[in-house]
Amino acid sequence: MYLLVLILANHVHSQFITNVSKVGTTAAPFLTIGVGARPIGMGGAFVGVANDATAIFWNPAGLARLTKNEAVMTHTNWFIDTKFDFAGLALPLGNDMGTIGVNIISLSMGEMKVRTVAEPDGTGERFGASDLAVGISYARSLTDRFSIGGSAKYISQRIWHMSASSFAIDIGTIFTTRFNDMKIGMCISNFGTEMKFDGEDLLVFHDIDPEKYGNNDKIPAYLLTERWSLPLTFRVGIAMDILKEENNRLTVAIDALHPNDNTESINLGVEYDFSRLMTLRVGYKSMFLRNGEEGITAGIGLKYDRIGSSLKLDYAYQTFGRLGNVQRLSLGVAF
Repeated sequence: MYLLVLILANHVHSQFITNVSKVGTTAAPFLTIGVGARPIGMGGAFVGVANDATAIFWNPAGLARLTKNEAVMTHTNWFIDTKFDFAGLALPLGNDMGTIGVNIISLSMGEMKVRTVAEPDGTGERFGASDLAVGISYARSLTDRFSIGGSAKYISQRIWHMSASSFAIDIGTIFTTRFNDMKIGMCISNFGTEMKFDGEDLLVFHDIDPEKYGNNDKIPAYLLTERWSLPLTFRVGIAMDILKEENNRLTVAIDALHPNDNTESINLGVEYDFSRLMTLRVGYKSMFLRNGEEGITAGIGLKYDRIGSSLKLDYAYQTFGRLGNVQRLSLGVAF
């Protein structure tokens, strides 16, 4: 009987541990927000596709497949009046020397009043918060079917007079198989140092012995903050053109994600490009994610080609369940 109780207790404990999703246990969660209207329109299934400047985020190995200089800018009105922006630039070096890229990611908000219990209408001061990541990437094709790439980035978070910073790297690969040129991509993102907030807002005055009358009750002290790891994510995906004609292309893609701050999930995406002028996209993001709010995505892309250059405008719509929806707009140029 005693042995049975132990077995049942261990089973319940194991179930409890495995059901913990670890949501909210990492710093800089803005690093997990997908960039680019095109990838989001495909449900975030882009690790195997990764053939434009947004590959800097999704899989830096994809930069090696670019034949022209390319820049992309994305703006998103994120939740609770925040703004999410991404800008990336990829420059092929030619002569099989690879491709370099630079990018910046920003999550910002407007200033708010500083309120306290004693002054709920405001103290006259204002505070703000912002997140920033600046990175540089390099990718190269080692063979005609295999490419590898990596990124190094500086990450910063700030709120009022406090800030935290970190450094991280991304590493990715893409392999083009001989089965209808199906592509297999893998990427590990945000492998870096832990973050810890520091700043003058942590300065407090402490009374070491509040029961002793006449002692110094204004001793300067600093609040202790913990270090938090970055949202490390491993992605693996496949992509294949099931229809590939001169003026028609239909691409399907699927990605599997394993993050350190959530449960595993799958992204699905489809892209149909006709006449090389307009592209339609649809996808499903975060399938099987426990308590996830993301779901169906859709998008459209327009392309205008000129001699030696092209202009691309992409739009994406993404559902977020009880949180509503998010719309994204990207502008890209290849030259």
